[in-house]
Amino acid sequence: MFAVHEISSELSVLHIAEICTWNISLESTLLDLPLYNCQIELTQQAKEVAQAFEENSMLPGVILTDRGNFVGILSRRLFFERVNRRYGLEMFFKRPIEVLYRFSKQDVLVLPGSKLIVEAAQESLYRSAELVYEPVVVEVAPASYKLLDVHQLMVAQGRIHQLTNKLLQKQTQAKLIQTEKMASLGKIVAGVAHEIRNPLNCIWGNLTFLLSYFENLLQLMSAYEEEYSEICPRINALKEEIEFDFLQEDLPITLEGMKLGATQLLKIVNGLHHFSHMDETKPVETDIHECVEITLLILKNRFKNGIEVVKNYGELPPVRGYSGQLSQVFLNLLVNAIDALTEHAADREIQAQPSDNWQPQIEITTKVVETADGKWVAIGIADNGPGVPLHNQEQIFDTFFTTKPAGKGSGMGLAISHQIVTEKHGGKLKLRSHPGENTKFEIFLPIASKT
Repeated sequence: MFAVHEISSELSVLHIAEICTWNISLESTLLDLPLYNCQIELTQQAKEVAQAFEENSMLPGVILTDRGNFVGILSRRLFFERVNRRYGLEMFFKRPIEVLYRFSKQDVLVLPGSKLIVEAAQESLYRSAELVYEPVVVEVAPASYKLLDVHQLMVAQGRIHQLTNKLLQKQTQAKLIQTEKMASLGKIVAGVAHEIRNPLNCIWGNLTFLLSYFENLLQLMSAYEEEYSEICPRINALKEEIEFDFLQEDLPITLEGMKLGATQLLKIVNGLHHFSHMDETKPVETDIHECVEITLLILKNRFKNGIEVVKNYGELPPVRGYSGQLSQVFLNLLVNAIDALTEHAADREIQAQPSDNWQPQIEITTKVVETADGKWVAIGIADNGPGVPLHNQEQIFDTFFTTKPAGKGSGMGLAISHQIVTEKHGGKLKLRSHPGENTKFEIFLPIASKT
């Protein structure tokens, strides 16, 4: 007699439904589904197959063997269809199952156990109409086979489809929230920058006049001293009291310093206003170096722990694009580099590593490259931090993927950067990283050919 072995105990319809909620994910394979292992030799009688089907109502078919070697399958549907035909019982029931198998032999779909459920379901549906409900043979190990009920495969595929839809909805919602957040932030920053710029322009302009007025007053003082050379004790006492000689030297320097500070602050405000253009509707001629410099200016306070910025700028033509969005890409990549270097420096300090002259560094390179696809502006942002582990590199641009602790990383920065570069600008964003040595992100933006 043959034996019936199953991965789980008696399966019921309820169990099938439960399977759809147990350990089913987008990456699930056929081995995650219930598989049936009912094997019968070709020499055994057909009535023993009928007995097996009667004992287990969930059994989709039997695996047929010839002296232990896999030959094919006989499904429940096909078995009863043949036996219930006119004279079917007389022809097949008391004869070896080989007779029925040879009479009803059909193509069999054999898939490896490592096959993804979504791929297996697709291949199963691609079969001809008369085979679409036939069980699938799963090779769980070399020369070891089990059966999978197509119904269970399709139910699992439906569950995965639901999971996929939920994930897409979650990702879409997160992107919408992030886009809305950035747009709102852009409006706020633009408003604040506008409110600061007006009085700042007033201060900056008046400092120029103030310096000129002081020089005029000094000329007037010199003229008085030349015309009235007689020494006046009261004036001399006042000069000593206010330290006139020092004031005469230091005030121009102080005013120049204030003018320089106002100029720097004006650059920051202009940079914030430029960076706030997240809702641009049309691409414009964009100076990449200006975008990078504005981003560096905004991040100036983040360059701690002695992080050195090395710039190797080449000659670049203007690129048609959205300057605010490109600045966001540069901001995301630079913040990632700063965080990696800061964390690496802290780890080195905790581990009390001996000094090896390591200096945290970010290198920014720009150049024009030419490939078979045309000319590109290439921007490289590299750091000499710990690098990205190999197992993370393929997921680095996936939405929600982050290696940062909860609350410190949303997993959106690189995903949005990739979307801005590829979808908004028709470019490429690539990662090159050697774990333990460095990380480099390369942005390639197309140069529009002149017509």
